[in-house]
Amino acid sequence: MRRIIAFLIAAALFSEAVATPLPPAGAPWPDAGLIWIKAYRAKPDPAAVPLLIRALSQHGSIKEPESSGIFVGFLAGVLANNSARAWPLIEKTLPLPFEDQWIVIRALAYSGLPQWKDHMRVLALRMPDRQVMAEHYLNGELPVLDEVMLEPKVPSSMDKVKGFFQGNVFFSSAKPLKRQVTFASSPELIDALWGMYYATGSEAPISRILQLLPWAKDRDNVDRLTIGSMAKFTLASNAARDAELLALLKRTIASQPKDVKPALEEVIEAAETVDTGRIKKEALGALEELKKKGPSSMRDLAWWGTAGEAAISFSCLGLAVAGQVEAGIPCVIGGAMTAGALRYLGRSE
Repeated sequence: MRRIIAFLIAAALFSEAVATPLPPAGAPWPDAGLIWIKAYRAKPDPAAVPLLIRALSQHGSIKEPESSGIFVGFLAGVLANNSARAWPLIEKTLPLPFEDQWIVIRALAYSGLPQWKDHMRVLALRMPDRQVMAEHYLNGELPVLDEVMLEPKVPSSMDKVKGFFQGNVFFSSAKPLKRQVTFASSPELIDALWGMYYATGSEAPISRILQLLPWAKDRDNVDRLTIGSMAKFTLASNAARDAELLALLKRTIASQPKDVKPALEEVIEAAETVDTGRIKKEALGALEELKKKGPSSMRDLAWWGTAGEAAISFSCLGLAVAGQVEAGIPCVIGGAMTAGALRYLGRSE
């Protein structure tokens, strides 16, 4: 009898340790992959992650960086949590077709591994067609995730004075400013942070998302309003389903700055009462009001045709991040800002 009991206990322990198997090839990708990612932290299986990335590649799910942020962040988080196995995991992810190779380079750069630059140099040799991208991360032209700013850097008064004496005011031959990678210009970074959280359960990516909450109150800039609303909505929706995340948010609220704390209190209340619909309605109302009245500093209607068109490019994965993959809500990649926001936050329950 003792042997039987011991066997049953061992079998139970073994079953608890078995990770969730990858979805079959015939599953509805990428939704099936997203569901697997969300369940990963309960039973981590780093060895299966290269197979996941290759499956996503085979189904054409990672060709567009703007809609693949969560996969980048997830791979980066897995590499970060498995430093000693990082290079073998990368090797098992390869080969990938040219159009999908970018994800390994970006994930490695975002991983924060102490040896990421050494790995990157070897990776550039393995993928010579992507060597320019690898070099941009190595020389700092492209920032790693921890160095990405919220908004583009505004020239200081001293910078303007220097520009004046260098002739930039009078001569158009001055070099054009390079596009800065920021959360304001690259909203798929929100998805990358959620991907890292799903892989690691770390507080660090959540802390970055919390920094975006004040933008949910912005009534002058549609990009900031939209991105802040997405940060607020995804935090509330995920915390309503994740007790550990809700506890993390409660634990950090006392140390938050004045402009973050009120929004975080609303997030926690919405999560505890499972009232995320209210946050959606408030965000939609604010976007609609801004659409009708226009920003106070910019009244040109033409601005609405071009401002922040990419800001909703992550709407599909944002919905997945918010726990709505199962709802089958259609994705809108690109398109007008407000139309995308309506798709992202709208739709009847």
